[in-house]
Amino acid sequence: MTPLRAIVADDSVVIRQGVARILSEGGFRVTAEARDANELLESVAAEPPHLAVVDIRMPPGGNAGLDAALTIRERFPTVGVLVLSQFLEPQYALRLLGAGVDRVGYLLKDRLGEAAELLDAAHRVAAGGSAVDPAVIGELVRARRRDDRLTRLTDREGQALRLIAEGRSNRAIAERLGITTKTLEGMSGTIFAKLGLEDDPDVNRRVLAVLVYLDGPG
Repeated sequence: MTPLRAIVADDSVVIRQGVARILSEGGFRVTAEARDANELLESVAAEPPHLAVVDIRMPPGGNAGLDAALTIRERFPTVGVLVLSQFLEPQYALRLLGAGVDRVGYLLKDRLGEAAELLDAAHRVAAGGSAVDPAVIGELVRARRRDDRLTRLTDREGQALRLIAEGRSNRAIAERLGITTKTLEGMSGTIFAKLGLEDDPDVNRRVLAVLVYLDGPG
């Protein structure tokens, strides 16, 4: 089986090499390491990887890493983007998630206690899913006024939607809630109905539900 390709971008050589080593040991082939946003974009353009792991703040200054991540999301939609941040910055998370929740992740460096957590998120994002730190989601909820539609959900339904927003699979969510996947599917249908998301073959209701959850009116 051909290994997944990854590019790691961080201006700290220690973090950059550490992340690259974790990915390599976890089955990825790290094709490039970038020290700044310009190197990252050049590397992605030369050989688009399955995953780009990007530090949110890199040279040439400011939030160049975030800007590069947004550029990759726009120009290379098949590339998964996993952003690592030293600080909890919900406004940046919203910018990153604004284009949808496929192939995207936002994790806090300080909360990555084990290599397995980074690998799990990397594989999920590279496979087309999402991985958002629960602390980021919690801050988004506190920082923004909740959409009135969310008040229609029971505590159990709200918990399920929060886990969906974290990018968990149906199986993982069902195990966390102590229910079967079939029960979860029924619960998801109820959640979509309460949020007013009609069944449409051209629309991913799961994505829309996550966006309702994350992006209530300010």
